[in-house]
Parts: sequence; structure tokens; C-alpha cells
Amino acid sequence: MTRDMTGLDFDELRGIIDDQPYRLMFATVSGAHLYGFPSRDSDVDLRGVHVLPVEEVVGLRTGPETLDRTWFQNEAEVDLVSHDFAKFARLMLRRNGYVLEQVLSPLVVASSPHHEELVALSPGCLTKWHSHHYRGFGKNQWDLFGKSGELKPLLYTFRVLLTGIHLLRSGEVQADLRELTSLPEAPDYLSELMAVKTEAEHGSLNDLPTPPAAESLERDYERLQRALDDGEAASILPDQPSAAEGLHDLLIRVRLQ
Repeated sequence: MTRDMTGLDFDELRGIIDDQPYRLMFATVSGAHLYGFPSRDSDVDLRGVHVLPVEEVVGLRTGPETLDRTWFQNEAEVDLVSHDFAKFARLMLRRNGYVLEQVLSPLVVASSPHHEELVALSPGCLTKWHSHHYRGFGKNQWDLFGKSGELKPLLYTFRVLLTGIHLLRSGEVQADLRELTSLPEAPDYLSELMAVKTEAEHGSLNDLPTPPAAESLERDYERLQRALDDGEAASILPDQPSAAEGLHDLLIRVRLQ
């Protein structure tokens, strides 16, 4: 077995990828493993792009734009979601930070020269309006934390807001919360939250020796939302993506290959 610091067995994951019905441009790991706080029983979230053959695009019977398969392997739930490249390219042009995180994930299970081209095109998809994605994602996770009290949605809340703030300032997609704790806005208790989360997938604040007060959490959440707003206003990122022509050209070449 070949395991990295995340505990993932990449040889085993590549065997899963080899068994898919369509050619994959790439497959990477997303979710808690990418975000820097996987637990021993975390799901394995595989995300990628498949390429439908021409006959399943131009004819009356078209192939699936999205494939979603979930199963258990070695007592872990594995979820593989892939989009046909045409759909994925459209998502990349729609201020969707989630798909850019998948393209740029350092946890690469399968790659190709076309994936490398996609990585090179990704900066041309960034706009200041990616703030909407991270603002909305952060609110959804914050509301989920309010209902469940679990650490996972709380960490997701802070992760997405800090990713958005960093993106607007630097033009860099950084999804690993361990790296984002260096931002001046990052609450100082994040490392402790991550340490507890890695011990239990469904851990709660009550598992901490001295949990942060609810008032502190809400104050930090609102502060990060304001920082995201300020980042949007001050960002030098463009209003519109510039990568549309490059993605169009790549799609044609990939499809006809």
C-alpha cells in the first residue's frame, strides 16, 4: 500500500478509477482530506471529469453528464462524482470555487496532459464574484452547525470563508485549512478544533476540554463574512473569466481525440 499523510491508499484509489465506464481526464480527492482535517472514519470524496465519446454527444442517445457512485471499501464510504468535461467547463466559468478546488487539488489520483492544461487555464476562471460562492457555502455550513452542533460543519464554515478571503486577496485557490490558519483573520482555536475532529468524524464542541463560547464563534463567523465582503470590494480580480476560449478549444480537442 502507498499511503500519504492523509492516510489514503492511492494505489487502491487508482484501481477504482481504472474501473470507470468512461475515460477520465482527472480524478482528485476533495472533502475533509483536502481541507486538512480528515478523521479515521472520514468518507473518501473522489471528484473528477469524464469524457463522453462523440457518438454519445451528437446522437439522439446521449451519455450521462454526471456520474455518481457510492460504496463501502475497507469500512470507509467512497463517493465518486464525475462530470462530463462540457458540463465541468461550464461550471468553471460560473464562479464555482468548488470545481476549481477539485482541478487544483494536490491529492491527485489520476491525471493526464489535458488535466495539466486545465490546471493552466484555471487562473483565467477566477473573478471577484467567487465571493458569492464562498459566502453562500459558508452560511449553509453555519446553519448546519447551528442544527447539529458538530465540529465538521463548523470547520467547513471557517474553511470556506478563509479560502474565499485568501482567493480574493491573492488569486490563489487554497483549500487546506492548516495553511489558512496563518491568515490574520483565522480564529486561534482552529488547530484545536481540527485535532478533535480528526479523532471523530461526528465530534462536537463538547469534546473539547475548553470549547470556545457560542458568542465567540458567532462573532468570528460574522467577522469573517465582513472580511469576505471587504475582500470582494478591494479585489483586483476581474469581473469576468478570460478562459472561455481556451476551455472551448480544449473541449473540442478532448472530444475528438
